[in-house]
Amino acid sequence: MAHRVTLIPGDGIGPEVSEAAAMAVMAAGAPIEWERVELSARIIEETRQELPEWVLESLRRTRVGLKGPVTTPVGEGFQSVNVALRKQLDLYVNFRPVRSIPGVRTRYSDTFIDLVIFRENTEDLYAGLEHEVVRDVVTSLKVITRAASLRIARYAFQWAQRNRRKRIHAVHKANIMKLGDGLFLRCCREVAREFPDIEYRELIVDNAAMQMVLRPETFDVLLMPNLYGDIVSDLAAGLVGGLGLVPGANLGDDCAVFEAVHGSAPDIAGKGIANPTALMLSAVLMLEHLGETEAARRLRYAIERTYAEGAHLTPDVGGTATTAQFTDAVIRNLEKTPRVGES
Repeated sequence: MAHRVTLIPGDGIGPEVSEAAAMAVMAAGAPIEWERVELSARIIEETRQELPEWVLESLRRTRVGLKGPVTTPVGEGFQSVNVALRKQLDLYVNFRPVRSIPGVRTRYSDTFIDLVIFRENTEDLYAGLEHEVVRDVVTSLKVITRAASLRIARYAFQWAQRNRRKRIHAVHKANIMKLGDGLFLRCCREVAREFPDIEYRELIVDNAAMQMVLRPETFDVLLMPNLYGDIVSDLAAGLVGGLGLVPGANLGDDCAVFEAVHGSAPDIAGKGIANPTALMLSAVLMLEHLGETEAARRLRYAIERTYAEGAHLTPDVGGTATTAQFTDAVIRNLEKTPRVGES
């Protein structure tokens, strides 16, 4: 049976990379029926809703979404669509695997990086509880709860166990925020005791950032609260070539939304040069989530083979190809990629 999936193209380069990702998924042979819903900054401003009801209705019905970027105003305007989605659908896990891609030249080209970041996705400073006490004095409340900390920790350890990962670092600032981050650490330690086969360590967030730059190959799984996870996951993306190459997923008990972690890049929208790799790799995560492991394997291999060949890469990674040319190359490599059992 076909899987129904909500497709949210977004705005800026979103429609271009979403179309490319959808084409690649179909070429991989996955039985997907797309339910396309429109969401953009213009629609949000016109409806005055960060999440129009038709978007939530579709995601609650399909329970799986593939989402392109939606422009978010900085310092004013409406709330981030991603934050609203996570709250409305209780997508409490932010999952970002960061892996070197053969053929991508970076400062770490001689180092193989394969790490995973688990970020609590619903609270911390992203709870959005801000108040202007008096003019030019603002307070923002950091919310850390035992319930949210336990469930993200347990999800990370269970994933690590299933995927034969050996080590988890909990990242924190409990030396300064002794109550909030202290609670997060106590919850991580409590869950760690349930998984004696996984090595558990702790790192203060500033030290973690330095260690990731110095020796990224030593990290396996990182577990952290919302704000640190947002910052550190972008740092990690920079180690392997940037946000255009890294997938992301927002996971809950009832719904999952897979998305590229980069922005809408309005400066290149419509020019046909956007890199769809991040959303294609997010689609790989989506296929794995749906149990379409063979299609996921073939699509990942086709993307990596396209980079290894190097002939059809987009300008952001040093090539001259268009979005369409890169996508065509991935699809050609899919056609060359044998299925399990084929010679």
